[in-house]
Amino acid sequence: MSQIRSGILGTGHSYPAGILTNADLEKMVDTSDDWITSRTGIKQRRKAAPDEYTSQFAVRASRQAIERASIEAAEIDLILCATVTPDQILPSTACLIQAELGSDKAAAMDIVAACSGFLYGLTLADAMIRGGQSKYVLVIGAEILTRYVDYTDRSTCVLFGDGAGAAVVGAMEGDRGILAARIRSDGRYEEQLYAPGGGTKGGFSAETIARGDHFFKMKGNELFKVAVRSMSDISREVLEEAGLTTADVKLFIPHQANQRITDAVASKLSVDESKVYSNIAMHGNTSSASIPIGLDECVEAGRVQKGDIILMASFGGGVTWGGVVMRW
Repeated sequence: MSQIRSGILGTGHSYPAGILTNADLEKMVDTSDDWITSRTGIKQRRKAAPDEYTSQFAVRASRQAIERASIEAAEIDLILCATVTPDQILPSTACLIQAELGSDKAAAMDIVAACSGFLYGLTLADAMIRGGQSKYVLVIGAEILTRYVDYTDRSTCVLFGDGAGAAVVGAMEGDRGILAARIRSDGRYEEQLYAPGGGTKGGFSAETIARGDHFFKMKGNELFKVAVRSMSDISREVLEEAGLTTADVKLFIPHQANQRITDAVASKLSVDESKVYSNIAMHGNTSSASIPIGLDECVEAGRVQKGDIILMASFGGGVTWGGVVMRW
C-alpha cells in the first residue's frame, strides 16, 4: 500500500481594507518611518474597523480555501482556528466559524500558540489525517492584533497588523504533501511576549484596563535571539527528518515578525534571498495569520509549483516555535 500523507489542497486569505501606515503612526507616537523601517522592515499594516472581528476574516479566507480545494464545507471533519484574538472568551472562534460555514459534522476548536499557531494546527491536522480520524481538516490563522497594542508604546504598536489565512488539508498518496512537521514550546520565556490581564491570574477590572494589562508586552532584544535560534534549529530538524537539505528548498516562508529576524534565520540556514518570502513591509506581524497569508500570496503569484519543496518556520509568544517541510 502507498503511504498516505497529508497535504494542502487549497489556500485562502483575507484582511481588512483599513491601512495604518508609518506616517499615520508618526502622528500617534514618538516614532518615524525611518526608525520603524530600519528596525522592522514594516511600512504599513492592515487595521480592522471597530465593527469588524476575527471570525469575519477567518470565514472569508476559509471559503476561498474550500473553493480552491474543490470540496464542500459540509465535508470538513475538523476546524482548527489558531488565534490569540478570539471573537469572545466562549465559545471558541472555531465554533463560530463552523456555524457560519455550515460545516455541520466538523469538530472545532481554537489553538492558542501565538505566532506558531498555524504550524501547530498544520501539525495536528497532519496527525489526524494520517491516523484516519479526519479526511479534511480546515486550518486557520486569524488575528485582530491592533485591538491589543498600546499606541503609546512605540516598541510594540508599530509591529502588529490584522488578517487571516486558511488552508484545507487532506490525504495525498506518493511523495507529495507534508514530509516532516515538528512543534515546540518553552514556558520559561513567558515574559518575553505576553499580555498579563484578562485571565484568572491577572484579572479583568477597571484597574487592569487603566494599567494597560490587556496590551501586549515584549522584550524585543531578548526575543530576537531566541527566535533566530529556535527557527533555525527546527528548520534543520524537519529537513533532516525528510532527508533534505536547504539546497532542496524552493521556497522558505518564515513567520513575518521582523525583517531582521527573517534575514538572520535565512543566513543561518544558508537559504538564498531569492527563495525567502517576505510580506512584512505591507502587512506587519499578523501572528498566526502570517504564514498562511504568505503561502496563499505565493500560490496566487505562481511562486509555488507542483513538486516544489516548501519550508515554513515560526516563532511566537509562549514561547512556541514550529517547522514544517512539504512537497507541493
